Amino acid sequence: MPLTSSITDYDDTWPSHYEAEAKRLRPIFGDACVEVHHVGSTAVEGLAAKPEIDILVVVSDSSRLFHWQVELLRLKYRRGGDLMEGHHFFKRDNGEVRTHKLHICPLGHSQVGRMLGIRDYLRGNLPDCRAYAELKLCLERENRTGIAEYLDAKAPFLDELYQKSQAKG
Repeated sequence: MPLTSSITDYDDTWPSHYEAEAKRLRPIFGDACVEVHHVGSTAVEGLAAKPEIDILVVVSDSSRLFHWQVELLRLKYRRGGDLMEGHHFFKRDNGEVRTHKLHICPLGHSQVGRMLGIRDYLRGNLPDCRAYAELKLCLERENRTGIAEYLDAKAPFLDELYQKSQAKG
């Protein structure tokens, strides 16, 4: 079963796609917006990835989530399942193709440090970056049931990267 997108070689336009989308998103969150980050594999230069731009919006609190959800719908984002308590997830597609994933977390949420830690670690560690690309391509080839299988299979490697990022930092 296919993933939401096929894994491709790194694309030099991904950072500019992030910047353009972050510019569209920031006004929605207003003064609750603490930070906006490009995260995930498209944020790591040279890393093969599904061409889906992951954006992390860190907010002072998420009490306005319903209001933001209405505004995000105008930008073609639809609600996905929350990835964990306090980690709100939205996705944007162009036709049948996933283009963006939006993560909204309150300041101090464990996933903020995890996403940034893994991204920053991969940016500075070429051997692990290559190993991660190889793992993702292998998991894509072997995938039988879809995105959940793929995510579950790469989770232990990401846990290891996060532990390395914590030891390094």
